[in-house]
Amino acid sequence: MSFGKPTPILRSFDEAKAKEFYVDFLGFNVDWEHRFEDGFPLYMQISKGDCIIHLSEHHGDCSPGAALRIDTDELDAFQQQLLAKQYKYGRPGIVDQPWGTRDMMMHDPSGNKLTFSTRIDT
Repeated sequence: MSFGKPTPILRSFDEAKAKEFYVDFLGFNVDWEHRFEDGFPLYMQISKGDCIIHLSEHHGDCSPGAALRIDTDELDAFQQQLLAKQYKYGRPGIVDQPWGTRDMMMHDPSGNKLTFSTRIDT
């Protein structure tokens, strides 16, 4: 028996703000988008490397305020890329945690918390 990686579904309220944050700021790619009809809520998949996230405007799919931890091996370089963009809604910092990780936390426009994390070599 085997299991695959889970694909988190995060609540989204505004397509333009979600794309500004995830695509323009964080550098994710939009893999696909789906609507049942024009004017209906958007459901889409975004990815960056091996990280895959679904964003849904459908109220029944999930609740806002979820939290994700996303592992990365180049946290400092990623932070510098983000800071260089001068994003008006945030300038993420990095915190060394007592449990052996360095974390960079931020909230998306819908209130979901993303923590990009790397292990501290001991």
